[in-house]
Amino acid sequence: MGRRYVILDVFTNKVLTGNPLAVVLDAEGLDDTQMQTIAAELNLSETVFVFPPENPGHSATIRIFTPKTELPFAGHPTVGTAILLANERFGDVDNEQDAMVVLKENIGAVRCAVILKKNAAAFAEFDVPVLPSPAGPTCDKELIADALGLDPTDIGFENHVPSRYQVGPAFDFIPLKDLDALERAKANMSRWDKVFGENGGGEVYVYCRETRAHDSAFQARLFAPSLGITEDPATGAAAAAFAAAVFHFDKLPNGTHFIRIEQGFVMGRPSLIDVEIDVEAKKLHAVRIGGQAVIVARGELFV
Repeated sequence: MGRRYVILDVFTNKVLTGNPLAVVLDAEGLDDTQMQTIAAELNLSETVFVFPPENPGHSATIRIFTPKTELPFAGHPTVGTAILLANERFGDVDNEQDAMVVLKENIGAVRCAVILKKNAAAFAEFDVPVLPSPAGPTCDKELIADALGLDPTDIGFENHVPSRYQVGPAFDFIPLKDLDALERAKANMSRWDKVFGENGGGEVYVYCRETRAHDSAFQARLFAPSLGITEDPATGAAAAAFAAAVFHFDKLPNGTHFIRIEQGFVMGRPSLIDVEIDVEAKKLHAVRIGGQAVIVARGELFV
């Protein structure tokens, strides 16, 4: 008997762009080794395994694997799985259908609001389950530049300097002066672990203020070789943690702030990630991540 699985492209409204995601809908009976092996076989940034909910108030329990390891939380798997489960529940809609999906992830319960539309890509937005927090120091910009194949003068803009935050996984956030520097960045593996791996992880998010679209706030790239991801087309967990860097460096005032992040453009997998940041009493109060997704393929796993 086969296990149903679905491939979606996430943080996009067009197939074969955005970040591909595999979701195994019938995961009951799979053990940790089997799930990790399947994720390596599919070789996408992440593969989600869906289990029946343990709590009747939840829609499903999910586990998330990269080709090399399990993650406690990730953004594009959350958006893609929420949209898929809403689609499984309601099917093709005549006009527009709202749905609430609650996913139990290793980090905790994640609430997702989904909008299904007729003949259009669905949209999901989730509440980041924990606020981003500092994740330790970064190296000096000369070492960072060497690990990214850049010149030290490429590092930084305005008052943005390298920083480190986490929501689940920890990320090094490296500001670059412009799109040219962003496009030239690459992982120098002979230096990578020494510069980025000593604090654990080694997931590096480079970003600049210059964008392709006038309504975008930043363009970014994500390198995560330690997770088996040479470069990720769209990274929701990083965008969630990045909210803390934006709050800190841009000195956001009280209120709700909307930013759109471009990612994956250098890879030919353009993605758009929406981030809402709530600031209350001059403190980061809440973060939400949103984006669209489209179904690309359906199939069966005989495992």
